[in-house]
Amino acid sequence: MRPIFHHAFTVLDLEATRKFYGELLGLTPGRRANDKVSVDYDFFGHHIVAHATDGDSADAQRRVTDGEAFRIRHFGVILDWTDFEGLADRLREKGAKFLVEPRVLHEGEAREEALMMLWDPSGNAIEFKTFRDLRHLFGTA
Repeated sequence: MRPIFHHAFTVLDLEATRKFYGELLGLTPGRRANDKVSVDYDFFGHHIVAHATDGDSADAQRRVTDGEAFRIRHFGVILDWTDFEGLADRLREKGAKFLVEPRVLHEGEAREEALMMLWDPSGNAIEFKTFRDLRHLFGTA
């Protein structure tokens, strides 16, 4: 078995969380699908758990760098290029509000990559990324 990433985070509204992760992103809910205090999902083969909180989970570490809100606390997944494009198209069709619109960086270069970021309803930032050559993820190419 390959290692599976697990990420637990707080959310303000479980119903809004279910709509975002289940309906907008199209993720499959896990064993906590109907729980009243948390919900878990298959996040592209990895396990994420959203725990409800009564407090404000706004991220005080958000900041803008070079005009872009890239340097913030977030989590995400690296997808195949075709899967990334399909997800970006589906999110656009559903009217998703992007923190960072889908874009290609270093276009035409060996290290070409694409990314997009979204906020979930509780202010958690999620990044989706892809590389033309995955060896550039860790700078081994």
